Amino acid sequence: QVQLVESGGGLVQAGGSLRLSCAASGSIFSLKAMAWYRQTPGNQRELAASITRGGSTNYADYVKGRFTISRDNAKNTVYLQMNSLQPEDTAVYYCNTNPALYIYWGQGTQVTVSS
Repeated sequence: QVQLVESGGGLVQAGGSLRLSCAASGSIFSLKAMAWYRQTPGNQRELAASITRGGSTNYADYVKGRFTISRDNAKNTVYLQMNSLQPEDTAVYYCNTNPALYIYWGQGTQVTVSS
């Protein structure tokens, strides 16, 4: 069974950057398409960025050009490089497969962007 652990969140000023990491246990990680999701208070979780097994990426319009998703299959890790952060990017960020599976939701990592 795969477990996903997110890290790298924190408090940053508007215009700053953060790099999130998602470490996956389990040998099947490299076989799965992965994604980063985010949830703001009072809203549903939404997909922010995704990456296929082969490395093709896709982004929600609100992060396009600012965020970059990548993966290292040898390390069973997915990354989200977030640049030009804005207060509206404040959210809990989660990684999961794409499409998401309930059993893989972890605790997420909090990102707070101050103005």
